[in-house]
Amino acid sequence: MAPSAMTRWTRSLSDAQPVPYWLDDPGRPRPESALTGAETCDLLVVGGGYSGLWTALLAKERDPGRDVVLVEGREVGWAASGRNGGFCAASLTHGLANGLARWPDEIHRLEELGARNLDAIEDAVTRHALDCDFERTGEIDLATEPYQARELRGWYEQIRRAGLAEHVEYLDADAVREQVDSPTFRAGLHDRRGVALLNPAKLAWGLKRACLALGVRVHEHTPALTLTPYGTGMAVRTPYGLVRARTVALGTNVFPSLLRRVRSYTVPVYDYALMTEPLTSGQLASIGWRGRQGLADSGNRFHYFRLSADNRILWGGYDAVHHYGGRVRAEYDDRPETHAKLAGHFFTCFPQLEGVRFTHAWGGAIDTCSRFSAFFGTAHQGRVAYAAGYTGLGVGATRFGAEVMLDLLAGERTERTALEMVRRKPLPFPPEPFAWTGIALTKWSLARADAHDGRRNLWLRTLDRLGLGFDS
Repeated sequence: MAPSAMTRWTRSLSDAQPVPYWLDDPGRPRPESALTGAETCDLLVVGGGYSGLWTALLAKERDPGRDVVLVEGREVGWAASGRNGGFCAASLTHGLANGLARWPDEIHRLEELGARNLDAIEDAVTRHALDCDFERTGEIDLATEPYQARELRGWYEQIRRAGLAEHVEYLDADAVREQVDSPTFRAGLHDRRGVALLNPAKLAWGLKRACLALGVRVHEHTPALTLTPYGTGMAVRTPYGLVRARTVALGTNVFPSLLRRVRSYTVPVYDYALMTEPLTSGQLASIGWRGRQGLADSGNRFHYFRLSADNRILWGGYDAVHHYGGRVRAEYDDRPETHAKLAGHFFTCFPQLEGVRFTHAWGGAIDTCSRFSAFFGTAHQGRVAYAAGYTGLGVGATRFGAEVMLDLLAGERTERTALEMVRRKPLPFPPEPFAWTGIALTKWSLARADAHDGRRNLWLRTLDRLGLGFDS
């Protein structure tokens, strides 16, 4: 990148606030008080992100008389649930390709369950008046290189033959640029029904409000410190108190699980995003985008981007940063070199938006697992359930994961718990220094593949055969 271009593009970041756009909201609700003293309940939910919020809400909807407590270490929605891109996908498997490769015999059922889950989220938005800018816009997966266009066409033919392309349309270069105009777009796959867009922080805050309305006792600034058996139930210690519960659901995701044996199944990955100022009507007209679909390109190091309710563009992805030892620290949330890189990519995609400024630039950790999609399990004779590993696609799938955890805690065999995806776990990551070395080699190999028409080297082909990977 030429120095003059770098200077021009980074100038667009001069006033960007290093905080997530969604959380920078004067309507942000006040936190609930911390737990002090001892409490008892039927179900304790640990974690105030989507995973925990959906679990608490669905538990009360299944049984209004159930006594439910939710504890959150900071504030509801402050982490990945409040700072993501706001893509609420039907896919439970981190995309159809990943699901088809891993569970070919179940993929039709998984797709059906995912579609029903997204419909249920839309229903909950209406029923609980969740003011979260929910839009059933669909998504376009984009090719920006000739080889990607060929691969998209081949993939479309494959899923069409398999009966999995009911709401999917292949778009050539002219057709995709009629939808959104960028000189970099060469083809696209338009999924018209499988993705909604929303304001992720408002969804979390709305779910909290709905939980409270149904009688869930929510305690924020209440980290769960230990998990131990207590009689026929479990006990969770917090800084100022103790909760005794018959059952516990863990929705801590990127943060270390209270079950030590689960920790090796995930690693934290840092993802970064930018948000522009609101576009003028002229700027919007220059790029089209009248359908407001979510967009993502097809590189191994991909970008995701979408319009907000007030016509800003969120532009994120590309770098997936893993720190040695799986460290999660606040200072990692701000990464100027990645934000500068993203700004350059943005103006390469949309040169007609030259001069647009970014108002927010942020990052944060998500959890990833070696199969890219959530895994589930129980502990302590079925009194504890957990779900983790959503790998950046948890806005929608966490509701399904909540249903699974509640099924497991009830000891029920359902169409969800019968799935191989639910019954089996991914391979764990190795200990350090092997995890960091393997991830670094994988990232280097993925970048090399992007630069060489998608050709995967021996390392990537070996990981493919083993069903292993690293993604954000």
